[in-house]
Amino acid sequence: MQAFVIDSFTFCQHREQREGSTKIADFPRLSVECANKDGVLNWSLQGGLNHLGFPQLSLVVDGHFQLMCQRCLTPFEFAVDSQSELILAKNDDHADEIESMLEDDEVDVVVGSKTFNVMELIEDEALLAIPQSPKHAVCPDVIGSFNQSEAANNVDAVDAASTSGKVSPFAVLKKLQ
Repeated sequence: MQAFVIDSFTFCQHREQREGSTKIADFPRLSVECANKDGVLNWSLQGGLNHLGFPQLSLVVDGHFQLMCQRCLTPFEFAVDSQSELILAKNDDHADEIESMLEDDEVDVVVGSKTFNVMELIEDEALLAIPQSPKHAVCPDVIGSFNQSEAANNVDAVDAASTSGKVSPFAVLKKLQ
């Protein structure tokens, strides 16, 4: 990943703005989570001050990439559309102090620096948007993805097992009704 490093405090003080598009393949941690390395993340970063006068970064990340469905194990397109507000603190103690003053749980406090890597921030935002167990809303028909002979062989195997005279271990459950 090519680093994009800023002095986060100066960036906010000057109310700078940057935007761009970065390939999924350029994000090492995110590309591991994806079914393939296709896709692009569009991002926008705006510096400024919050209502209390603290330096604040506003980050918008959107794009599409492929994840593996944990239910049917086929890829599906996942859309990221994330907006976050980050208050910058000078150190960890200052971050704790700021968090206690804020009443908004939607705003995160992070430690800023003169060597703040924006690409890592964008990658973190995309990773946080991924569900813990990604799934299709409705999985595609998996049997329909087999060719006809494979499907016929699977049906024949099930029929053979059911007529072979073996008693299913679940047969007892039928009697419990």
